[in-house]
Amino acid sequence: MTREDCAALDAADPLAHCRAHFLLPDGVIYLDGNSLGPLPREVPGRLDEIVRTQWGRDLISSWNTHDWIGAPLRVGGKIARLVGAAVNEVLAADTVSINIFKLICAALAMRPGRRVIVSESGNFPTDLYMMQGLRGLIPDIELRIVARDEVTAALDDTVALLLLSHVHYKTSERWNMTELTHAAHAVGALTLWDLSHSTGAVRLALNAAGADFAVGCGYKFLNGGPGAPGFLFVAARHQGEVQNPLSGWLGHAAPFDFKDEYQPAPGLRRMMCSSPSIIALGTLEAALQAWQDIDPTAIEHKSGRLGDVFIATVEEACAGYGLTLAVPREASRRGAHVAFAHQDGYRIMQALISRGVIGDFRAPDLLRFGLAPLTTRFVDAFDAAWVLAYILGNRTYDQPQFAVRALVT
Repeated sequence: MTREDCAALDAADPLAHCRAHFLLPDGVIYLDGNSLGPLPREVPGRLDEIVRTQWGRDLISSWNTHDWIGAPLRVGGKIARLVGAAVNEVLAADTVSINIFKLICAALAMRPGRRVIVSESGNFPTDLYMMQGLRGLIPDIELRIVARDEVTAALDDTVALLLLSHVHYKTSERWNMTELTHAAHAVGALTLWDLSHSTGAVRLALNAAGADFAVGCGYKFLNGGPGAPGFLFVAARHQGEVQNPLSGWLGHAAPFDFKDEYQPAPGLRRMMCSSPSIIALGTLEAALQAWQDIDPTAIEHKSGRLGDVFIATVEEACAGYGLTLAVPREASRRGAHVAFAHQDGYRIMQALISRGVIGDFRAPDLLRFGLAPLTTRFVDAFDAAWVLAYILGNRTYDQPQFAVRALVT
């Protein structure tokens, strides 16, 4: 494929206009939206309005006059369409880690007598760490962490919860959500899906798959800013039964009655804990304007095609340089990031960043490239592959400054 072919794909791309929603620096090919999405144009003005007008002028009255109190459900409702859920099934609050903790506890309470949680070895660390931390509080929990090809076999009538990342953060490999959810339900277990590397990257259909619970983050493909709030999904059929272990005051049925005894709110609001971060939620809400009227099928198609183009171009341009494809070749089995393994992966990524191609590195040897469907062009994928080829061919990554390890990789 030539650069002219890629330019033609960009010209025919139904999502090409979305790039105009973002402030992208000149001279940079940004392929790290799977870790931190770029700044949407709508955000600075929205932040100024929240800070100067709502907080600065209207002060505490803004909880009512600007509906600060309704922000978690309102913003969650805007995410719902992107994950295949109803607007009353998604809440934007807290973080992925906190929401995982809340939903694991809720699942265990809904399956009394069952103490096993099944997950995949090599799952995203926070998923595993939160399970391990909970086991420290409830010692009789069994964590059944198995290899990917052993997950289905690990499900039996002792399992309370199956917790998986829909798209793997390293390998980009995608689970068949419907198939695994049905397998869990067949033994009476519940499912919790981590959508952190899926939301805004591929087409999602939580309700169609029969999912019970899900979590996701706002700062990757949704472009909600560094440390943006996470979100959680609770299927409507469970909302009358689910219990929030972090029973903070805003999850109370009548928080401003200030009663001593906790009574959970009806519906999804019971999964709230403490006061929402209004500035952070406002940023995420502004970022979500870029997703209005976006067809999830178009997201799926472009993510897959971008990955195909990037893989093919890298393999042509970098043949013989020691790269190994570390993600599924078939687009239907991939998320929206591509990774290649190389023994000098960290140095190579630092050399790429120095030349304006920004991806990231994941230990021990992966160069990871996010191909965000709203901001990445096909010519970006093509050009990045050839910059990578130049660096490998000239071994510019051998320069000593590229070996210095930063804390964030």
